[in-house]
Amino acid sequence: MPFPVTTPSLARALAARDYNEPTPVQLAVLEEATQARDLLVSAQTGSGKTVAYGLAIAPTLLGDAEIFGYVSAPLALVVAPTRELALQVHRELSWLYSEARGRIASCVGGMDPSRERRALQQGAHIVVGTPGRLRDHIERGALNLSAIRAVVLDEADEMLDLGFRDDLEHILKAMPAEKRTLLFSATLPKGIVTLARDFQRDALRIEVGAGEQGHADIEHRAIRVLPHEIEHATVNLLRYHDPAGCIIFLNTREAVRHMQSALMERGFNAVALSGELSQNERNHALQSLRDGRARICVATDVAARGIDLPNLSLVIHADLPHDSEVLKHRSGRTGRAGRKGIAALLVPVSRRRKAERLLVDAGLVPEWSGPPSADDIRALDRERLLADDLFKEENTEDELAVARALLEGRSAEDIAAALVRSWRARLPAPEEITDPGFRQDPRPLRPNEPRREATGERREAAPMRHKGEGVWFRIDIGRRKSADPKWLLPVICKRGGVSRDAIGAIRIFDLETKFQVSSDQAEAFAAAMLTPGKPRKGEADMVFSRADGAQVEDKPAFKKKFDNKPGGFSKPPRGDFAKPPRGDFAKPPRGEFAKPPRGEFAKPPRGDFAKGPKPDFAKASKGDFAKPAQGDFAKPFKAGEGKPKFKKHRKGD
Repeated sequence: MPFPVTTPSLARALAARDYNEPTPVQLAVLEEATQARDLLVSAQTGSGKTVAYGLAIAPTLLGDAEIFGYVSAPLALVVAPTRELALQVHRELSWLYSEARGRIASCVGGMDPSRERRALQQGAHIVVGTPGRLRDHIERGALNLSAIRAVVLDEADEMLDLGFRDDLEHILKAMPAEKRTLLFSATLPKGIVTLARDFQRDALRIEVGAGEQGHADIEHRAIRVLPHEIEHATVNLLRYHDPAGCIIFLNTREAVRHMQSALMERGFNAVALSGELSQNERNHALQSLRDGRARICVATDVAARGIDLPNLSLVIHADLPHDSEVLKHRSGRTGRAGRKGIAALLVPVSRRRKAERLLVDAGLVPEWSGPPSADDIRALDRERLLADDLFKEENTEDELAVARALLEGRSAEDIAAALVRSWRARLPAPEEITDPGFRQDPRPLRPNEPRREATGERREAAPMRHKGEGVWFRIDIGRRKSADPKWLLPVICKRGGVSRDAIGAIRIFDLETKFQVSSDQAEAFAAAMLTPGKPRKGEADMVFSRADGAQVEDKPAFKKKFDNKPGGFSKPPRGDFAKPPRGDFAKPPRGEFAKPPRGEFAKPPRGDFAKGPKPDFAKASKGDFAKPAQGDFAKPFKAGEGKPKFKKHRKGD
């Protein structure tokens, strides 16, 4: 179905880009009933929203004209939550309005504001920016909104989540009342509805369901992994699928730096994208992905919205997202514009329940499997080598001459083996990895089921099915170090990569703790726990060992009353000294001695007796003799001269 576009210049731009079939959201905003009306559109990421609102506002901006004329103030404003999304919208609208000679200006944080002011002064028809930078230009008088005919709020729910509500209200209040307001949001929470009610007039609500478009071209997979093998599973996924473009999502900047370094060491061309990078660094990373110098982007959720990379066929959730909306936005980076994509969710054993909850809330039914093994990857490498374009090219005479010379000195088998070694040398080596193979919970999750944490329900460890057939292990932590199953069980499961129902009896002794692991998971548990390595952050520095054949008592040794803590006492002593004394000595004395004496002795003496005795001439005397004598008496008298008649020196003498 062709685009129902009435503006010839935009139709030519779409044809030049091979846009022949519109998406559902594009068809919805171009219907006749939507003309000149405010729109409240709910559509999933990757549904073609940028082109949709670019086409929707064209009649409002151009009218019957085919091209733009000169303007002194912008006609349309597009507000986006992040710099990357704003710059992407700028690129999309630039080619869409290229035939109409439209000037598109961008105003985003991290860029040179003086250059943006010059672009605004030269006359821009459409301005795209982030809320903070747009408000700054408005307050400084660089951005004039008096001629605005249409405003678009892209990813409005994300802008509210990031705390831009005040900036949005300031921007909207600075515009004329007679304008079109188009609000696009993946979800419609209460804040979005309130914003639409305050700043839109009789808005037409359009909703494009996720089932119709959002995830139709994405294949979702849940990969079981051990917690300490997430990095290895990521490497094997990259080697197995060999994507033309891939984004790996993690939750923290530190994790992004570590993953990028690990991939670069293995020979992958990877770039990082996180909030700590400057705008120039982020632009450089995105450009490396677009021009093919890098194929892998390791990113935090700053790249989860609005980033459209070419040939992005694989998304890896190395860290589980915080909620189902983030999961959908991350996965929506692939499977765009009719292309197929794969979204792989790495699920550690200890996070299985959270992963299932996220998938149910997002309405997704993934394919569960273990990570690709090294043997699977080597088998694929053989097939890819045989199908390589290297063997499809015609041989030149020079190449045939070299081949004959090689065959004279080497056998064909040696030459073929050298070719295989050379071909494998340019590929990162696959990792040996374990499939934990945890069982699915027999109690299925249901949508909108309350979480255990929310209801206050406490999840106890499920008993092991075959306690008598388990394998015993030992930890060098016992009652002397406050060992307790409440915190030991989660640590054992996390470090060993097993679920709680694989752990049987836990018996705590004075200096050690012994616990039982089911036989079918004992070998994998031993491989994970007994491998020497640096203790992980936040976990106890434990030393594990197998206890096979060790005598294990049916009950722990008798626990003495005062042997829990160093020093021999875990509680204060009882008996004669259990409480402070009572009776005559329970409180300080009362009566004559209850308070300090009053009267003559209430305060220390003052005056001559305030301090201890001092020499007569310790300090200069005061009063008549406060200063040394002057004149006749300036020097001490000598023997025989007699004493001075006057004690004080008087003027005029």
